Amino acid sequence: MSSQPLQASNMEQLLEGIWKQNPVFVMALGMCPALAVTVSAFNALGMGLATTFVLICSCTLISMLRRFIPREVRIATYIVIIATFVTLVDYIIQAVSLALYEALGAFIQLIVVNCIILGRAEAHAAKNPPLSAMVNALGMGIGFTIGLFALGSVREILGAGKLFGLSLFGEHFQPWVVMVLPPGGFFVLGLWLLFFAWLAKRKEAQHGA
Repeated sequence: MSSQPLQASNMEQLLEGIWKQNPVFVMALGMCPALAVTVSAFNALGMGLATTFVLICSCTLISMLRRFIPREVRIATYIVIIATFVTLVDYIIQAVSLALYEALGAFIQLIVVNCIILGRAEAHAAKNPPLSAMVNALGMGIGFTIGLFALGSVREILGAGKLFGLSLFGEHFQPWVVMVLPPGGFFVLGLWLLFFAWLAKRKEAQHGA
């Protein structure tokens, strides 16, 4: 009997980060990597998965240590924990794919100061048990990855006529070069934000009716 509410709560937390509080399209967090590295779907997925890994590991550990971390130094402690996992993921990416490592550049190390991770640590992981913190972090990580992929795929398709490096429109396609430049990132982000705002308005209208 008691496990059903717990499972429902965990599922709600998972879906909350993916949809209701999507870090990119609803909360508008992590905009720096969202705009900088999403020139291709491959880069977007790489950054999204790296951030998800750091989110899950750091939030779970912070939740496990939440009763032992002095309140006065909690933020510094969180940053040390997050930086440890960022260093780990930095070495993993460097070992797995040098091309991805070079494409993401300094933005891998900048995961340390990503407001999504520090915000989840302070607002949720420090106040909830490990399983809840892990599920919440997973939902936020998936939501962030989806947001980056949505940006990266559109920019790569329009800016290069490809997806994951595979040609989609043939040799006669004229790429929209602006899409792989900074203005293109803002333009695509604006369109996605407009789309999600329209969905929210439509949902409110349906409930009002």
